[in-house]
Amino acid sequence: MHGGDNGRMGSTGPASAPAVNRMPGGRPGHPLAGFARRAVRAPVAGRALREVAFCAIEGPLGLSVVALLAALPGLGLLAALLAGGGARTAAGHPGSAHPGGGPVSPFGVVVIVVLAALPMLAPWGARRFAAVHRGLVAWLLGERIAGPPPLRHGRGPGRWLVATLCDGPGWRAAAYLLVKLPVTVAELYAAFLAGAGLANLTYPFWWPFFRNHPPGVRLAPAGALTPFGVLPVATFPGTFAAFAAGAAMILACLWLARAASTADRWLVRGMLGPGRLAQRVADLEQARALAVDDSAALLRRLERDLHDGAQVRLATLAMNLGMAKEKLGEHGDVPDPAAARELLDAAHRGAKDALAELRSLARGIHPAALDNGLADALATLAAGSAIPVDLQVHVPVRPTQAIETIAYFCAAELLANAAKHSSATRIGVRVTGREDTLVLVVSDDGTGGADPARGSGLAGLAQRVAVVDGRLDIASPPGGPTRVTAELPLRA
Repeated sequence: MHGGDNGRMGSTGPASAPAVNRMPGGRPGHPLAGFARRAVRAPVAGRALREVAFCAIEGPLGLSVVALLAALPGLGLLAALLAGGGARTAAGHPGSAHPGGGPVSPFGVVVIVVLAALPMLAPWGARRFAAVHRGLVAWLLGERIAGPPPLRHGRGPGRWLVATLCDGPGWRAAAYLLVKLPVTVAELYAAFLAGAGLANLTYPFWWPFFRNHPPGVRLAPAGALTPFGVLPVATFPGTFAAFAAGAAMILACLWLARAASTADRWLVRGMLGPGRLAQRVADLEQARALAVDDSAALLRRLERDLHDGAQVRLATLAMNLGMAKEKLGEHGDVPDPAAARELLDAAHRGAKDALAELRSLARGIHPAALDNGLADALATLAAGSAIPVDLQVHVPVRPTQAIETIAYFCAAELLANAAKHSSATRIGVRVTGREDTLVLVVSDDGTGGADPARGSGLAGLAQRVAVVDGRLDIASPPGGPTRVTAELPLRA
């Protein structure tokens, strides 16, 4: 099942078939063998390296927030000491004191003002930090998370201050900086494992060049940092212990970086993105734009098909009838009856072709098979498929016509793409209804590799599903199988 003509797509076999790890020869493999292969491949995976880099940058960023929070009590104490010092100075010089007490030093005034302004500036500063975190997630983890709408306020510092204090996304961003502190610890530890592990891997290589002292000289052991303390290395064979510790630290670092980056990405998605209401409004605006674009594209396609197909046939029909009329003459005997009959036959064929063209266009708008329900329409599709189709439909509540039409065209497109590109021997189509959702799953045992970015077919299906606030999920690893799941609301 592939988008357009740009790639192939396989899919999973029947939905009930259990997943089995297989060796290259096709024999089932032990689950531990698959885990071992993933662990060995992890250090060379580009995604793993990006996750380590993400932790190495995010850890110090999160730590800076901790440092700022730890510095606040010290700044408050400093302001109090400065204020007290100013009061004592005023007591020593009565002429400089003001009626309310001793003067505060200028630096103390600045510190007090800054401490008083920090709670008010927290949402504003957190918004700026949030943009940095979202940029790192997009750059290193490949997930673009939309930011909240910009802060709107009127003119004047007073209105800006009120809008800042009432800024929900800003306060959520400030809460994120505090909530992610445990994740920051994990990210810093992953960065430590990466740096110390790489350093430990180098011990066998530099040892012969820097520890080539005379036999009678004894040098202090070199220390290798490990999670359990410093490992003393006094001999060349001991460097291999450091090397082994470094290799273990690198593997542990990669898995820890994956867990920490996944948790951080989840927090960024939930706390630094637009609010639930704002996201819903954005989704509805996007769905409306997609609906308008889809309707415009449908109208353009119909206009093109009518202009290039049925209109040409009807024009030819009118021309043939006009020529036949001339052959028949105004009155009296027919001068050339054979030519008139030939023109009438051509007009008759043209009329039938035009009717067939119009019926085809009508089926493209709303298939007649859907009049009896989605199950019968999909059964008609399965019967006409070039690849055997295992069809299962269980929808207790019938969806609306718009949803049935979208589900039908999704199934038709996926079946056609599977027949063209997947080299599959079996296709599974399963439609179920759960709560208020219609779930369409199309799978095959083909060669896989479906990518919406390489063609317009799958991207077009995703757009059509998004028009009604649905979701399209594609799982198609190279080599197969492929599984495409479309979730649609029962009511649109």
